[in-house]
Amino acid sequence: MSLTEKPRLHIQLCAPRGFCAGVVRAIDAVERALEIYGAPVYVRHEIVHNKYVVENLRAKGAIFVQDLDDVPDGTAPLIFSAHGVPKSVPLAAQARHLFAIDATCPLVTKVHREAEIHAKRGRHIILIGHAGHPEVVGTMGQLPQGHVSLVETREDVAKLPLTGDDHLAYVTQTTLSVDDTAEVVAALKARFPAIHGPQKQDICYATTNRQEAVKQVAGAVDGLIVVGSANSSNSQRLREVAERAGCARTQLVLRAGDIDWQVFGALRTLAITAGASAPEKLVEEIIDAFAQRYEVSVETVTSAEEKVFFPLPRELRPASEN
Repeated sequence: MSLTEKPRLHIQLCAPRGFCAGVVRAIDAVERALEIYGAPVYVRHEIVHNKYVVENLRAKGAIFVQDLDDVPDGTAPLIFSAHGVPKSVPLAAQARHLFAIDATCPLVTKVHREAEIHAKRGRHIILIGHAGHPEVVGTMGQLPQGHVSLVETREDVAKLPLTGDDHLAYVTQTTLSVDDTAEVVAALKARFPAIHGPQKQDICYATTNRQEAVKQVAGAVDGLIVVGSANSSNSQRLREVAERAGCARTQLVLRAGDIDWQVFGALRTLAITAGASAPEKLVEEIIDAFAQRYEVSVETVTSAEEKVFFPLPRELRPASEN
């Protein structure tokens, strides 16, 4: 090899990767609201967990707030993020006559409805999820305080102050590790054999598919990059899945500038995936960064086809669709 010749690098692009239907719907909701009503459009919390997406929407006129107190009175739209909100939030918006639009992912709403149905049947809810995550806060906030217990690990299950005679049901955060959640569910069923679960698992199709794609390639490559934000649960789970599947050199990065070239500077094979809130533009940026250092060949490795589509919130659809 000459001094000017680049080493070869074969990149395996995981598919599916990147935006899921719920994220597309949420981002489209903000952009459509800006088109219809003009700036500003207020958004409670990050519409999705990706700083690149948030900054792009901010540049177009979206204003991200942490609390309803940060939204002035008036007719400007207020959009609730894809992660969902406690019931108290839309009630507070209604009391102030704010123009609220709910962009909660329909699969998160499904979990909310499951929890409510179980509660109406007199069951105490056990939620499997990460404390403090907006989706978990929103799900727990669907019911009065004390009606939901949160667990994250098998050890948490053992500590629950409940008995096998209690009327119990479990639901889960939609962006968890499929394998970790299966272990927690097994622990719940072992301790509470009569516990009720969802008819179909709560972990969303996109989370499941992206983890399966990573498992398919992680053990056969020298390194793996997950494109996504550090505060994105599904992106963090992809990193963990890759490490467990045998890829020691795994990194979660938002942009090409975040790549640790001391770790990824000597590779023959690399896999790249993206969390459900990461745009494809960032994947392309990272491939370009490797192409500056390597003679790159790219292969797409597909583990599932996704054709899921969610319509916009009713307030943002053309009249002909309502």
